[in-house]
Amino acid sequence: MSWQRFTKYHLLLQELGFALDISRIDFPDDYLGAMESRMQDAFAAMADLEAGSLANPDENRQVGHYWLRDANLAPNPEICAAIEACLAEIHRLAACVHSGEMQGSDGPFAHCLIIGIGGSALGPQFVADALGCPKRDKLKLHFFDNTDPDGMDRTLAALDGQLGKTLALVISKSGGTAETRNGMLEAQAAYRAANLDFAKHAIAITGADSKLDHLAKAEGWITRLPMWDWVGGRTSELAAVGLLPAALQGIEIDRMLAGAAAMDAATRNRETLQNPAALLALMWYYATDGKGSKDMVVLPYKDRLMLFSKYLQQLVMESLGKAMDLDGKPVQQGIAVYGNKGSTDQHAYVQQLREGVHNFFVTFIEVLKDRDGDSLEVEDAITTGDYLQGFYLGTRDALYEKGRQSITLTLNEVNPESVGQLIALFERAVGFYASLVNINAYHQPGVEAGKKAAAAVLELESAALEFLRAQPGRSFSAPQMAEALGRAADAESLYKILNRLAANDRGIGTEPGTDLEATTFHAA
Repeated sequence: MSWQRFTKYHLLLQELGFALDISRIDFPDDYLGAMESRMQDAFAAMADLEAGSLANPDENRQVGHYWLRDANLAPNPEICAAIEACLAEIHRLAACVHSGEMQGSDGPFAHCLIIGIGGSALGPQFVADALGCPKRDKLKLHFFDNTDPDGMDRTLAALDGQLGKTLALVISKSGGTAETRNGMLEAQAAYRAANLDFAKHAIAITGADSKLDHLAKAEGWITRLPMWDWVGGRTSELAAVGLLPAALQGIEIDRMLAGAAAMDAATRNRETLQNPAALLALMWYYATDGKGSKDMVVLPYKDRLMLFSKYLQQLVMESLGKAMDLDGKPVQQGIAVYGNKGSTDQHAYVQQLREGVHNFFVTFIEVLKDRDGDSLEVEDAITTGDYLQGFYLGTRDALYEKGRQSITLTLNEVNPESVGQLIALFERAVGFYASLVNINAYHQPGVEAGKKAAAAVLELESAALEFLRAQPGRSFSAPQMAEALGRAADAESLYKILNRLAANDRGIGTEPGTDLEATTFHAA
């Protein structure tokens, strides 16, 4: 690696405290020029999106998450006013909770239970971990982010005796998302068991006129905040979905919004070499041959950014993982994302990254500021932070020696502004990359297909239970039941459904056989 290449392809945005180094992606010097026309088309498409075009043709809706950090960009006064009113209400609610004006049944709120899934949990979790501090946090956040009964029990155990001081946020745009609905029902049951009125502890963040909206209104919940159809779940962290939990925790959300707005401004620059999101998208395109041939490993050398890779998994993979392009042609696009943090991962999978299968590129994230205050010298003139940078630089060099390529993002420090910048940067990079490969980044047909498939499984479970209860005293193998139900192709699913019901004493008994074919089930 030459100093000349580093300086040529190192973008420093001094006013943001941010830098991007793409010099260790081995594109030839004529690559950016060859891609310039396509990049200018991507800039134009992004400008149309921000101006209010129907950027999601499949769902006939606008895509307006960029308006959230600058309401004046909204395409009409009504949307601008709605954004500003929602932000003002978030500040008001947080102030009322922090002052004790709004309390739970047992006194001032000390905890917040967030019930959501996907973008309704991943964003708030990332921000809470990145910017939280137990000594400063005004509320401690807890999450129901799955429909796993044991997971919810663990969260409730941490809140044992504290539900009367716990504010619950139920987050679902449609109000019909199964995992969130189930979490809400479990939470309601827990509050009832503690002789508490859930409604007096609950806020809904949902779409207007959704099932959840009507329920919260009918039951008299504390209030309801909007989820607009022009904000997708994976880009909702800077909407009420993420801002209310952060504000309740005590994070300065205006600084997050300011950081995102500043990065938005930087990534509107149509001079490609000065636009960090454009450069990211172009590096993704080069590193993956424009078709996802390599995975993106995200390695932040900062504990506070450990959850960033999980957040990016949804943002990148749900946005870019598409079967068809905008012209209806099959493309099977996508970039797989995984990672944890450095230097932990050096003791985990970096061995394979350096010497195993070459199916990835790395995004390193470097943070210059080690901590508030001075650091202990663990050796003469050497601190733990020095070691951390040494491991980052050493790992980057060791990978590059073996032809493993990387991008590096450098932040001055982790604070609300830089977290907002990261969110905005990757949102825009995803949009640019989608333009380069001609796909719709703003829908998720695969997720909807999964929901339909899950509904079909639950329908099969109901049919199986009804069948067995109607024939007490008789036992059937899974293939026999499938044949009797006229669903011979579902024998495997029936076996797995009935086996789990039996394990949970759900009215099904089983007689294990010498093999799966001989295992039978009956109504217990």
